[in-house]
Amino acid sequence: MVENPPIPTKEIGEKGVAPEVLGLIPPDSAIHYQFVPVGVTDGVLEVGMVNPDNLEARDALQFIAGKVELPFKVFQISEDGFNRAIEGYQGLTGTVDKALDEFEAALEKEREQGDSKTKVKISRPGEKGGPSIVEEAPVTKIVQVILEHAVLGNASDIHIEPIDTKVRVRFRVDGVLFSSIFLPLAVHPAVVARIKILTNMKLDEKRKPQDGRFSATIEARRIDFRVSTLPTYFGEKVVIRILDPDKKLIDLPSLGLSGDNLELVNKVIKKPYGLILLTGPTGSGKTTTLYSMLSEVDREKYNVVSLEDPIEYDIPGVNQSQVQPDIDYTFANGLRNILRQDPDIIMVGEIRDKETARLAIQAALTGHLVFSTLHTNNAIGVIPRLIDMGVDPYLIAPTVVAMMAQRLVPMLCDDSKEELPVSESIKAMINKEYADLPPAIKEQVQIPDKVYQGVRSATCPSGTLGRTGVFEIIEMDQGLEKIILTNPSEVAIYDYIRSRGFRTFKEDALAKAFAGLIPFAEVNKL
Repeated sequence: MVENPPIPTKEIGEKGVAPEVLGLIPPDSAIHYQFVPVGVTDGVLEVGMVNPDNLEARDALQFIAGKVELPFKVFQISEDGFNRAIEGYQGLTGTVDKALDEFEAALEKEREQGDSKTKVKISRPGEKGGPSIVEEAPVTKIVQVILEHAVLGNASDIHIEPIDTKVRVRFRVDGVLFSSIFLPLAVHPAVVARIKILTNMKLDEKRKPQDGRFSATIEARRIDFRVSTLPTYFGEKVVIRILDPDKKLIDLPSLGLSGDNLELVNKVIKKPYGLILLTGPTGSGKTTTLYSMLSEVDREKYNVVSLEDPIEYDIPGVNQSQVQPDIDYTFANGLRNILRQDPDIIMVGEIRDKETARLAIQAALTGHLVFSTLHTNNAIGVIPRLIDMGVDPYLIAPTVVAMMAQRLVPMLCDDSKEELPVSESIKAMINKEYADLPPAIKEQVQIPDKVYQGVRSATCPSGTLGRTGVFEIIEMDQGLEKIILTNPSEVAIYDYIRSRGFRTFKEDALAKAFAGLIPFAEVNKL
């Protein structure tokens, strides 16, 4: 029996890996497969791997090495060494490293001018006390690089969080958080203060959460940022939501609506009046769906007004207004004033309280088409939620025309997905899901011989790319109105709409899995 030679080990020191070497392997691939280039010797790319026995990672590495036209040699590295190496990806442009050096120099200058224990002075522009490190170039550069990396990387959120000895900066891309940049803990107070200055938050308030917003120009585009701070054990955590007003609107089919669901949505948005409610957790794409619906209505023929917090996209032909609770311009007050603006179609970003719910119902009753959102787990929960908010059932029945819930699920990459035979156990699970559908509808379900799962590759490191929506939609009819007036429980509502062919989240996901759009494993997560 021939034994494989042992894999040599390599230590990665505190200085990490040179940027020109890191550039040989894309950061996404490095992070997902836990391998990193550590050097080039005699024309051979040296690659450190946390798990050299990972055959999938080896295949991806073979592909990448072919792209850079270099043979490669694998070394065993520790997880700590890997983490030190990937921190170097933050400085590929040299901007962050240079800014940190300048920041350290500024700190040293502060110490030399005063006591060695003196803390960094923070002040707003124009305040007495001399220049502040927060307003000097190093911190400004660091914050700018974080924002640029996030926007150019199509992130939806930025998390800046102090963790023990360092500051971790994570980006949320396609619904998944991953670490992107690590900073020294010493820079954290200045970075947070810089963001607070941009948002006009109170600099000296660190004991309770604060909210704010600001805009910046990145790649010749104006980007809006919504900011929230939260006190934690190691310091204030900052979360920044990225909002691109110029982002192109997505049409309804591109959201993931198809078949009966698409037909139903197109039907209800053409109603002359009524209330259309969307529901789902934060980050499930409700606002995007609302915008897509508004983009389908005739904005030349109708007066369309929206009330938002914040305005996320610019929609031509829609009079968009942003609420400002700090001056008592709330959803309720805004909606009350919009009704004096001769509107035909109204979009209210969110129904948060009884007063807003009452006004939205009143607007629908008086001949307006109203779009809004609620926080419930599914479409069936909309009716009980409205009742909990104090809306009388006799007002819900004639005003709510449709209830729609949604989730976002990962999409498969076209060039890196793997067939998965549909076993008897999978068929049994699918048949169980459809068991209580009416026979005529159940007969239309065609179970394929195969479904798909994601496969990681150099071009698709996570095995998925982007997200699509899965939906539940309920249209109000006379039978449902009677139930709302007599027994508006979720069980009674479900039994009725199921008898009418209502499709659940899981069934919409199954249809997409059958079509090879999403991994089959995502079905059971709903």
